[in-house]
Amino acid sequence: MTLTESRVATSRYLEGNFAPVDTEVEAFDLAVRGEIPSELSGRLLRIGPNPVAAPDPASYHWFTGSGMVHGLRLRDGKAQWYRNRFVRSDSVSTARNWPITPGPRHGMGDGTANTNVIGHGGSTFAIVEAGGLPVELSYDLETLRMTNFNETLPGSFTAHPKRDPQTGELHAMVYYFEWDYVQYVVVGTNGLVRKTVNVPVPGKPMMHDCAITESKVVVLDLPVTFNLEAAINGHALPYLWDPEYGARVGLLSRDAVDGNDTVWCELPDLCYVYHPLNAFDLPDGRVVCDVVKHPKMFANDTYGPNEGEPVLARWTVDPATGRVHEEIIDDRGQEFPRHDERLLGREHRFGYGAAFGHGVEHGPALKHDLLKRTTELHEYGEGRVSLEPVFVPRHDDAGEDDGWVMSYVYDATTNSSDVVILNAQDFTGEPVAVVSLPQRVPFGFHGNWVPDEA
Repeated sequence: MTLTESRVATSRYLEGNFAPVDTEVEAFDLAVRGEIPSELSGRLLRIGPNPVAAPDPASYHWFTGSGMVHGLRLRDGKAQWYRNRFVRSDSVSTARNWPITPGPRHGMGDGTANTNVIGHGGSTFAIVEAGGLPVELSYDLETLRMTNFNETLPGSFTAHPKRDPQTGELHAMVYYFEWDYVQYVVVGTNGLVRKTVNVPVPGKPMMHDCAITESKVVVLDLPVTFNLEAAINGHALPYLWDPEYGARVGLLSRDAVDGNDTVWCELPDLCYVYHPLNAFDLPDGRVVCDVVKHPKMFANDTYGPNEGEPVLARWTVDPATGRVHEEIIDDRGQEFPRHDERLLGREHRFGYGAAFGHGVEHGPALKHDLLKRTTELHEYGEGRVSLEPVFVPRHDDAGEDDGWVMSYVYDATTNSSDVVILNAQDFTGEPVAVVSLPQRVPFGFHGNWVPDEA
């Protein structure tokens, strides 16, 4: 029996398309069905956990595997190349007998970065939360160094910085198990941290993401917290469901210098949120935040996000009353919400996501019209499911949904992967283009379209 087959028999997070791929490959001039829009010039990047060595299936946590980044480069209507590369953490370098990656480390981490990959300030970074530092990659996705932004980052970073479309700066909420606070961090366009604000919290919450508006940072203080007993017992990610902790949303002014100025508002029930879709200010001081809401997290399945179907909800946060009003927008199981990021922090109409059901089952892509309150599904075909979709506008001045929705798509019938490009305004129609990839891309987490600089 092969290593992959033995994994398949023992852990949902190591079987099927969760299973890692073993090799780094590159391919050029990829086959394309349809026509790639000539306006698309850049890289569609994606990252996820990909254990470099065989983990113990009984204790493997999906969120902790070695990072592997995937990239498709498009230009002049062609799919010029695909590459996948391990992010060279200390454990990856040791396992493959590669040189140790230069740069600083934070805490007890070994440099694993497996959750998101972004472009900022002309550089590419693989990023992670809970203690890890960013890992700088080359344009071709080779690991260059680990970085604390030239010693301006005082602690760890996040997997989900928010880029303000007006300033180009990154806004982040950062957590670490040794802190009795979370940290609001702003990274300037020069790649240096220009601001940090410590926000006291009553425990040690897992704060995967945040949202920003034009005036506020939305802080998600929810009941998944660091569990010392689990850590002592060797749990790979010792954050567990903590129903006694409560659930609240904080509003912190982006101009604040003291985290004690955060206004906290209680949620109507316990839940967990990995990902907001977007947030925006209302004229009366309230804040709207659309989120994908899980009923709980790491209560029964402590190795992955498998505690019931997450739904799309709208929270209206009222600092005057200290309460949050909730409305369910779409009750289909879904995750990985995205939108037109030119509107990040501003009122939006459209959102996109990927079906995400019981047993972490993937499915079609979704498009939400939040004005009409309708949802369209794009079915990719038998056995074909979407990973996180990414919206790319046709040009800088295009309308909110005038562009393309791009997804890595897995085909279980052939155990292969494609990149599929949809016309966002013809979401249920035939794809504009399908790019055949030379290697399967495992289920993972996040990625982005990083356009080439002019």
